[in-house]
Amino acid sequence: MGEKISSYKELRVYQKAMESAMVIFEITKLFPVEEKYSMVDQIRRSSRSVCTNIAEAWRKRRYKAAFIAKINDAESEACETQVWVEFANKCRYINDDALAKLNFAYEEILAQLIKIVREPDKWLIRSK
Repeated sequence: MGEKISSYKELRVYQKAMESAMVIFEITKLFPVEEKYSMVDQIRRSSRSVCTNIAEAWRKRRYKAAFIAKINDAESEACETQVWVEFANKCRYINDDALAKLNFAYEEILAQLIKIVREPDKWLIRSK
C-alpha cells in the first residue's frame, strides 16, 4: 500500500467489482422473464455481494480474523458469480465474448482478493 487509502471506494478491487456488478445488472435486463427469480436474482446478488463484503472488510480492519473472513466471503461470492455467468452462457443468455470479458474481470478481482488475504497486515488498522 504505497499511497494512503482512506475509503474502500478507492480500492481498485472494489472499483472493478462495482463495475463488473453493473455490467451484470445491464446484461441481466435482457434475460428471459422466467429467469427473474432464479438466475437473475442470484447473479445480481452474488456480484453485488463481492462489493459489500469488501466494504465490510474495510470496516473490520481492526480485527485481523474478521477482516480476512470478509475478504474470503468476497472471494467466494466472486467465484459464485463466475458460475452464474457460465450458466448464463450455456443457456445462451450471454455470448462467448461477454463470458470471456466477465471471467477475465472476475479473475482479476479474485487475484486481488487473494493478494490481500496473503498480506493482511498491510491493510489492518494498528492501535497506537
